[in-house]
Amino acid sequence: MLLDTPLCNFGWPAPDFTLSDPHGIPFTLSEQLGDKGLLVMFICNHCPYVQKIIDRLAEDCRQLMAEGVNVVAVMSNDYQEYPADSPDNMVAFSRQHKLPFLYLVDEDQHVGKAFGAVCTPDFFGFNAQGQLQYRGRLDDARMDDPAKRTPELLNAMRQVAASGTGPQTQHPSMGCSIKWRSDE
Repeated sequence: MLLDTPLCNFGWPAPDFTLSDPHGIPFTLSEQLGDKGLLVMFICNHCPYVQKIIDRLAEDCRQLMAEGVNVVAVMSNDYQEYPADSPDNMVAFSRQHKLPFLYLVDEDQHVGKAFGAVCTPDFFGFNAQGQLQYRGRLDDARMDDPAKRTPELLNAMRQVAASGTGPQTQHPSMGCSIKWRSDE
């Protein structure tokens, strides 16, 4: 199901969390919040929207990380029902696409719910104080011709890093719904 993300709630505080990578090593959001900000992304392995953009996303994140913006990806899908998103497959997906950022497992889905994540991909750009400044998409809708794209996320996070504030005009991300457990 295709969903759009809500508009950016400027200044919303990032909820702290502790999540583990697929190997069981824990990381906290507060440890990842850098002096130039933090990008938290909700992605998964099986979503066709994520698969379409993952290599461009990895490249944009490499650039942001080189410029001092920290980046973390979170996988909140119910991987019992969607085994393509299992921790073992997250490792393979990370390796295949040479992902430069942490890719964390939201086992009980509490982080996805705390953030109000609705789809994959879903991007949350925070300034150094942990205040939301970007809730938009990776780039413009020219997914058929990546050479002509406008890198909205990259440009927004560069602005957040430089000024602490995000762009006033933002376009919602869109993608597949997060696969919540049916027992909840």
